Amino acid sequence: MEGFMGKTIVITGAGDGLGRALARRFAADGDTVVLLGRTAAKVEAVAAELGAPHVALVCDVADPASIRAAFARLAELHPRIDVLINNAAIYEPFTLADVRDDQVVASLMTNVAGPILCAREALPLLRGGGHIINVSSESVAIKMAMLWLYAGGKAALELMSDLWARELAADGVRVTVVQAGQMMDETKTGTNWPMEVAVRFMQDNAKIGLNPRDRPISHYHSVTDAFRAVIDMPADLHIRHVALTADRRG
Repeated sequence: MEGFMGKTIVITGAGDGLGRALARRFAADGDTVVLLGRTAAKVEAVAAELGAPHVALVCDVADPASIRAAFARLAELHPRIDVLINNAAIYEPFTLADVRDDQVVASLMTNVAGPILCAREALPLLRGGGHIINVSSESVAIKMAMLWLYAGGKAALELMSDLWARELAADGVRVTVVQAGQMMDETKTGTNWPMEVAVRFMQDNAKIGLNPRDRPISHYHSVTDAFRAVIDMPADLHIRHVALTADRRG
């Protein structure tokens, strides 16, 4: 267990889904987890479940002031961190003709600006051996209908990650993209999209030969193995990009 001990890992969007699964995994492995999330009750519940020394901090990654405040408090608790996982994201389908102003702003702020601002604030705590992991999506490659802004934001994050890896090498900071496929657990059994949006999404994808319901889905717990492996890579090996897809054999 020597390689699994002692890391301080910060996770955005840690109140549910993949973020919560990662927090549980790392805590069980003996790491110290800082859970960041927009909804205090959610991240505080996970932190309470995990117990000390794990802590929750409110952080809305779509709000630069909230990010600055959260990382200022984080620096007081942990002058050095080992890993930042930019996991928080919003996932909403729409067409260009129908997309609202608030949807454009929310998607870009959460999925693109959020990881940038979190990484910037975390950088002083990461220098000298830290690791930034940016969570992307298979939607970048699949190009589903009505997900152009979500996929576009993730594509931008992947490109920025490659350039950060080059830029931050002198600081001793590694950057990795983990591109994940569809994931679910017992608490996530569907979407909260309005019915008419969900129907349009299925219809528009059927027109281009894609059936979202027919795609395999992995469990969040299975995906945590990949993050564990990425984080524990030896110092002389850097994984820049990991692509995960669900497998029906599971």
